Amino acid sequence: MAAAPEDPVLERYFKGHKAAVTSVDFSPSGKQLATASWDTFLMLWNCKPQARAFRYVGHKDVVTSVQFSPLGNLLASASRDRTVRLWIPDKRGKSSEFKAHTAPVRSVDFSADGQFLATASEDKSIKVWNMYRQRFLYSLYRHTHWVRCAKFSPDGRLIVSCSEDKTIKIWDTTNKQCVNNFSDSVGFANFVDFNPNGTCIASAGSDHTVKIWDIRVNKLLQHYQVHSGGVNCVSFHPSGNYIITASSDGTLKILDLLEGRLIYTLQGHTGPVFTVSFSKGGELFSSGGADTQVLLWRTNFDYLNCKDMIKRNLKRLHFDSSPHLVDIYPRTPHPHEGKIETVEINPKLEVIDLQTASPPVVDILSFDSTTTTDTTVRTLPDKGEEISRYFLNPSLLSPDCSPAALKKKTEDMSDLPSESQRSIPLAVTDALEHIMEQLNVLTQTVSILEQRLTLTEDKLKDCLENQQRLFNIIQQKS
Repeated sequence: MAAAPEDPVLERYFKGHKAAVTSVDFSPSGKQLATASWDTFLMLWNCKPQARAFRYVGHKDVVTSVQFSPLGNLLASASRDRTVRLWIPDKRGKSSEFKAHTAPVRSVDFSADGQFLATASEDKSIKVWNMYRQRFLYSLYRHTHWVRCAKFSPDGRLIVSCSEDKTIKIWDTTNKQCVNNFSDSVGFANFVDFNPNGTCIASAGSDHTVKIWDIRVNKLLQHYQVHSGGVNCVSFHPSGNYIITASSDGTLKILDLLEGRLIYTLQGHTGPVFTVSFSKGGELFSSGGADTQVLLWRTNFDYLNCKDMIKRNLKRLHFDSSPHLVDIYPRTPHPHEGKIETVEINPKLEVIDLQTASPPVVDILSFDSTTTTDTTVRTLPDKGEEISRYFLNPSLLSPDCSPAALKKKTEDMSDLPSESQRSIPLAVTDALEHIMEQLNVLTQTVSILEQRLTLTEDKLKDCLENQQRLFNIIQQKS
C-alpha cells in the first residue's frame, strides 16, 4: 500500500555508531542532529546530504543522554563514567567535564533560558548546575532508587523526575522542595517530560504504558497500552497535540492526544528503540535503538491540521474569555478515521529510494581536566583502513598534525587504550579517578558547610548585638 500524503515518511538513516544509540536531539535550527551511544561516542550529523559528520571522543563509558542548549552553542552529555560534559559543537569540539555524581549519570536537560542544567543519576540525586559560571548549585534528594530522568518545565520553575523507586516527583526550583508525587505500583517510568505548555507530564513506563498526568489537578488524564514492550522514551510535538513513543518492542507509535487514540505504528528499527525526538519546529523527528541506526523521519501528519489551525485562529476577532483547548486547536476528522486499525508503516517495504550512503566521519578527541579542556583535532580511520582523503583536510587538523605525524599518532592510538599500553595499570587509574571524584564531592560538601557556618556566625552575631541593645535599654530605664 502506497503511503498517503499525510503519513510520516522515512527520509534517511545515519550509520556511524558501533553500538546501540541511547539518545538523539535536534539543534534549535533543525539542521543538525546529535546522538549518543553505548560505543562511548557522541556524534553530530548534518541533515544536509553527504555533509561531514563529527564523532566526539572523551567519555570513558556508555553515553546515556545528549542535548543541545537552547541557543545551540553548547552540547551537554551524560555518561556511565559518572561525568557530565559540555561540548562546543564544532570541528574543534572543546569540552569541559563536570564531576559531582558518584554513580552513572542517566540524563541531562537545559532550562528553556539556557541558564541551568539538570542532571539525573543512579546515586539517587538530581543536580542543578549554573551554566554561566559552570558551577554546581544544589542537589535534590528524595528518591530512594536510581533516578532515570529529570526535565525542566518550560518556564523553568519546576523539575519533573522519575526513578526506579516507582515514583515521579515534581520539584520547585525556588525552594528546592518536592511539591508533588505520583506513584505506580506496577512498574517505573524510564522517561518523563512536560508538554509544551507545562500543564501536563508524560511518562514512558517499563510496564509497557504511556501515561499523561495533569499536574494542576493531580489527575491521570490518559493511559495508553499500545506497546508490547517497555516504553523507553516519549517526545511531544511542539503543538502539544501529538506524542511519539519509542519501545523495546521495536516500534515507534504516534498518539493523537486530542482524540485520545493511536494513529501510527512505525516499524523502521530491527530491535528495541531507545530514543525518539521531534525537531523544534515539529516537521522532523528522529529515532535510535539497538540496531545502531539513527533514522530521520518527516512528520507530514500535522501539516493540514496546522494550516487549518492558523486559518481559523486568524478569524478570531474577540478577546474576552480564554477559549477552550478544543477551540484553540479545532480538528477536522482524521483521514484514517474510518479505519478500525491504525496505519502501520514499514519503510523497508515501502521506501525504495533512501539516501543510504554513510557520510564521512571525523573523530574529535578531547583531552581535558575536570574544569577546562584543551582539545586537538585528531582524525582516526577505522581499524584496518587507510587514511581517507577527507581526513587530510588541512582545515581540520591542528598545526602540529602533519600527515606523517598523523600516521604515527594513528598507529600509536586506539579508542580505548589497553592495560599493556598504559604506563599505570588500569585498576590503579580507576582507583585514582574514584578518589579524585570523592575528593571533588568532599570539597563541595565542605564548601556548603562553610557557607552554613558563616550564616550561623552571622545570626549569632546579630543575636549578641540585639541582646546588648536590650541590656543597654534596660540599664537606661533603671
